[in-house]
Amino acid sequence: MRPGWNAAVRVPPGRAPASLEALPMPRIARRPLLSRIRCLFPSILCTVLGLAPLGAAGIARAEAVAGPIRRIDVPGRPLRSFDIGFARDGLYAFSDRSNAGVDLIDTRSLRFLGRIDGFAGARAGDQGGPNGVLLVGADQVWAGDGGSRVRIADLATRRIVATVSTGGLKRVDEMALDARDHLVVAANNADKPPFVSFISTRPPYRLLGRVVLERATHGLEQPLWDARTGRVYVSVPELDGRPALGGVAVIDPRTRTLVGTWTVDRCMPGGLALGPKGRLLVGCSDDAVAAGFGARSLLLDPTSGKVLRTYREVGGSDEVWYDPASGRFLLAAVAEPGGSVLGVIDARSGRWLRNLRTGAHAHSVAADPVNGRAFIPVAAGDPSCKRGCVEEFGR
Repeated sequence: MRPGWNAAVRVPPGRAPASLEALPMPRIARRPLLSRIRCLFPSILCTVLGLAPLGAAGIARAEAVAGPIRRIDVPGRPLRSFDIGFARDGLYAFSDRSNAGVDLIDTRSLRFLGRIDGFAGARAGDQGGPNGVLLVGADQVWAGDGGSRVRIADLATRRIVATVSTGGLKRVDEMALDARDHLVVAANNADKPPFVSFISTRPPYRLLGRVVLERATHGLEQPLWDARTGRVYVSVPELDGRPALGGVAVIDPRTRTLVGTWTVDRCMPGGLALGPKGRLLVGCSDDAVAAGFGARSLLLDPTSGKVLRTYREVGGSDEVWYDPASGRFLLAAVAEPGGSVLGVIDARSGRWLRNLRTGAHAHSVAADPVNGRAFIPVAAGDPSCKRGCVEEFGR
């Protein structure tokens, strides 16, 4: 993910929590004709109908949330630089570079629980941290940091208890957990060439090996372990110096070898999420939008590399997530035309449902599979969220 996102945000005031579970299932992926015309009615009625107000450019791709987003304040320095989040079993953790720590939030009470300090913070030259975040076992947080380090922290004491060097020159970015083989897979996205490392989750947390991705010429993004296939998938935004050619690398974590690379066109893959039936959602990144490839997302068969579906309703995503509580894919579409949104796709049917407006520059998302609440950090700057906050989309 990107080293820093520093911008003001827009948070809709005075609305009720958005519901992910109660989202209606459209019969077709395209929005009804009524919702694709410009609205001539007052703005409140437009919001109820989900229409674009008069003067809005093009087709409305995002709907206002039907009620307010709840906001959780983040203490410390204003939240200007942040990255990946992870949620599980009543806990949401996200990387807060502005405060050089991993922030912890109770997903049930929505209380800020505390911060794990000791990270690099916001630094130039791809040396900042924390970056990727994982909850490992019942009592640990793992996070990528600057200086090619992975930090391991104890949840009870909220202290770093171990540090593992992956042997690179730049930061460790995103990570994945291979629960079968007791491994954390960590990406050094900014090294040239980039590589992924395999670290044992058992003390003394030995570095067991790495796979260098020689064809990756614009870093790496999300790694993901698939329990069905036993493979690790890694988003590769650019292959062979060709921005229009990206892919998903397929790695065997036991032999630590590159099995192959599924290629995709004009996508520059960012986030990955694994849903029902082994289908892989690929979030085409904000870099793809900046390169003029358009905002879209892909549904991929990871065993064959076949693109099963292309979603042109939402794109420009960074982190994407699968929420088993609601059966929905969630996309933090930071570069969606018209402003940042939370894209929602029904993972069972494969249908796009809708886009929910979020604070600007909201580029990471995680949902607790226990209660389905989704959490999205937004940057400091808006009067309703002056110092930065976390938006919560409730069920």
